[in-house]
Amino acid sequence: MLAETICSAVSAAGLGIAAIAAYRKRFLSAARIAAYALVPLGLVMTGAVAWLADTAFSPVAWAGFGVLGLAWVLFLSTRAVERRRAGRGRPAVEETAPRAAAPGAPAPRRAVTGKKPRAAEPAGDDFSDIEAILKKHGI
Repeated sequence: MLAETICSAVSAAGLGIAAIAAYRKRFLSAARIAAYALVPLGLVMTGAVAWLADTAFSPVAWAGFGVLGLAWVLFLSTRAVERRRAGRGRPAVEETAPRAAAPGAPAPRRAVTGKKPRAAEPAGDDFSDIEAILKKHGI
């Protein structure tokens, strides 16, 4: 009975604040405040407050919350173990598979054993593809 009275008082106060906000021409804010103020009244009218009060003092309900918490912890721990195992057991085929490249991109260079490495290319050739893109867009 006390919880219903408190919820009704909170709703009345919230609606009063919403009326003041509407009087000050803040209609969006007033509508939002009124929406929040009507929630406790709705909970009282549906009986949720009475159910919550009965649940708060019931040992069976608290045991049920404990079981739900245990289920939640078990679910999260199995997900963590599953993710950890998935990170370790990657097949070697993925590492050797060729990677997809953008159309028109140069082929990746591969090191060839038994040959000398090529000399470094001039710095002007590194920016040729960027220059082509800029010219294409008229920059």
